[in-house]
Amino acid sequence: MGLALLGLRTPWGEDLLAPSAFSGQARVIDGDSLEIDGRRVRISGIDAPEMAQSCTAADGGSFACGRRARAELERLASGRDLDCRREGRDRYERVLATCRAGDADIATAMVASGWALAFAGPAGDRLRGAERRARDARAGLWAGGFERPEDWRRRAGR
Repeated sequence: MGLALLGLRTPWGEDLLAPSAFSGQARVIDGDSLEIDGRRVRISGIDAPEMAQSCTAADGGSFACGRRARAELERLASGRDLDCRREGRDRYERVLATCRAGDADIATAMVASGWALAFAGPAGDRLRGAERRARDARAGLWAGGFERPEDWRRRAGR
């Protein structure tokens, strides 16, 4: 009898013996979340502005940085199969995964472009250098002013 028949499932119904690798076309939800074949996926190691979040542009004006971050993820993922590796689940029960579009690691590309930040803690540690280079180059969010997404969510009660 296979172990899957013994009921080795997570509380949210995921088969613990299912392969950790999956791939497919992505529907972009926001700057750090996608859906692939019905799976809600949070890109591991990054935090992008929320869809309703605004930031300050280099010229001092306000812009919809959450929408801009989403557009960058769409640019990276559009029309490509993403190859992902599941790392676990987040508190909202989304699959946490590292994903690649060809040779490009999505998390690294988002942070290097300045449209996402390295997430606090071990998951984001591998992205600290890319974040530093984006900040030094004043790329993306770093060109103007912004509130860290985690601080914005806390202030907005999300």
